[in-house]
Amino acid sequence: MSSEQSFGRTIQLFLVDGKPSGLRRASIHGWTGIVFLSGASSFAELTSRDEVDRTGVYILTGPDPDGEGLRAYVGSGNSVSERIKQSALKREFWETAIAVTTSDDDLSKGHAEYLEARLIELASAAKRVRLDNGTHPEISRRRLPEADRANMEQFLANLKVILPVVGLEMLKPQPQAVRRTDKPVEVRTSGEVRFEIRHKSGVSAEAVEEDGEFIVLEGSEALTGTGYVQQSYGSLKRKLIHDGVLLQSDDGKLRFEKPFPFSSPSAASAVVLDRNSNGRVEWKVKDSKQSYHDWQESQRGGEY
Repeated sequence: MSSEQSFGRTIQLFLVDGKPSGLRRASIHGWTGIVFLSGASSFAELTSRDEVDRTGVYILTGPDPDGEGLRAYVGSGNSVSERIKQSALKREFWETAIAVTTSDDDLSKGHAEYLEARLIELASAAKRVRLDNGTHPEISRRRLPEADRANMEQFLANLKVILPVVGLEMLKPQPQAVRRTDKPVEVRTSGEVRFEIRHKSGVSAEAVEEDGEFIVLEGSEALTGTGYVQQSYGSLKRKLIHDGVLLQSDDGKLRFEKPFPFSSPSAASAVVLDRNSNGRVEWKVKDSKQSYHDWQESQRGGEY
């Protein structure tokens, strides 16, 4: 469990043209950083903003054309509007453009290059997107005074808060149960409630929930070739097989070679059972008959 103190934040989201799909401006109360988001239809409006014609960083994201998940490109420039236009012309995958500058135009070229390098470093470590950057600049070569580095780390801390709110989790670290595979699973999941599926076929799987993600643990099994038409998660299962997360075992079942975080209990149970399913019912608290749904209700006192 994290020892960091949690506290409330006020995030302001402004719909520039009044449409939720149009240009959006996001900021945190008391922070000079400004985050603009646009799709292709509002990209010209984004690049024409005075605030975007400043020093800062930018991110282009969209579906990865080579597989499941997202691809992203991170860049920086003295004029974000000019650089993001150049980068967008070279990349066909992007659907969302994100520009990050400041209200007081206080970022220098050195600041922006430091932020760019750290964003690439954090995204590479998190492994939630496939980076389209050909090179990964070294942080050690981004020489900033100690006070400036501290200020940029605080700037990044605010970006880590605001980016997931606007729909991009590329900086979010993998759950402890996934990233600390050098430790036994009992150590990685210490203090977490364990859930299980015990299917009549003999297939069994175990999982934990951590920070909003449902992680199926290594050694868990999954059915295959059941004949069910699985429209929702079939492509994800094929990707897990392709990526070596799920391996064929001698008994004809699939086995999780490594832990994998799912977006929901239902996504996890669909892959395990090889059919669409209600994970809130299929997953049970380990060694009991209590479903995930009933366990969740008991945690909140049965109140919505």
